[in-house]
Amino acid sequence: MYKWDEIREFVSAELNGWGRDCAVAGMFLTRLPFPLIKGAEKKGRLAAAARAFPVIGVVVGGGAGAALMVAAALGLHPLACALIGLAASTWVTGALHEDGLADVADGLGGGDSVEKKLGIMRDSRLGTFGVLAVVFSVGIRAAILGGVPGPGLAAVALVAAAALSRGLLPVTMHLLKPARKSGLGVRAGSPDQDGWVKAWLLGALIGFLLLGPWGGLLALFGGVAAAGFVAWLCHHQIGGYTGDVLGAQQQAAEIAILIAAAAVI
Repeated sequence: MYKWDEIREFVSAELNGWGRDCAVAGMFLTRLPFPLIKGAEKKGRLAAAARAFPVIGVVVGGGAGAALMVAAALGLHPLACALIGLAASTWVTGALHEDGLADVADGLGGGDSVEKKLGIMRDSRLGTFGVLAVVFSVGIRAAILGGVPGPGLAAVALVAAAALSRGLLPVTMHLLKPARKSGLGVRAGSPDQDGWVKAWLLGALIGFLLLGPWGGLLALFGGVAAAGFVAWLCHHQIGGYTGDVLGAQQQAAEIAILIAAAAVI
């Protein structure tokens, strides 16, 4: 009986811990009304909740997939269904990742020094590079999803891409240092090894479950390559990562994962 009580307490503590981490991650990564967690705004709390990033990805991708399937049920063209699904995803996240992609594109494309690049990235105004980056991101993803045979498979690909791409972000938060002395990169903190490994493995597991062994493997390789390239580029260009860099990574990884999923499907 004593051992059973220990097991029950352990399971209860783990479930409560995961619930708190999902709420903290959801508060930062979406605009959904997650429960307010005391101390969620403290430095390092987001990094401590990094293992829950793929779970939030499932929520975002599930909402986008549902919107896509509703549009398909209304008889809309597959490309229109894909755009509606992506619009739903953007609404759920408040365009958080698209904004990061635009800022990184403007900063790296328009600055000739680290200080200027970071200054442009912090500027709320949108430049030509940023506009084109978002247009290409949305256009490529919509074209891929519109070509997938069937709204159900497209919705599955959306969920897998949303979960796996977010599961890769804690790796960058762990390996790279913040490029600024202030900002989200500093406030978020750095996940420990247990946190980023769990996020990475959970994202990969969701990908394998939804896309099958070959699809999951190809998606994992594609997502790692895309996210790794953005991390490498920003490390050499601005000396580390920012919140915008994580947004750009998510977008690049999602595109690569969708390409892999479409190739297998």
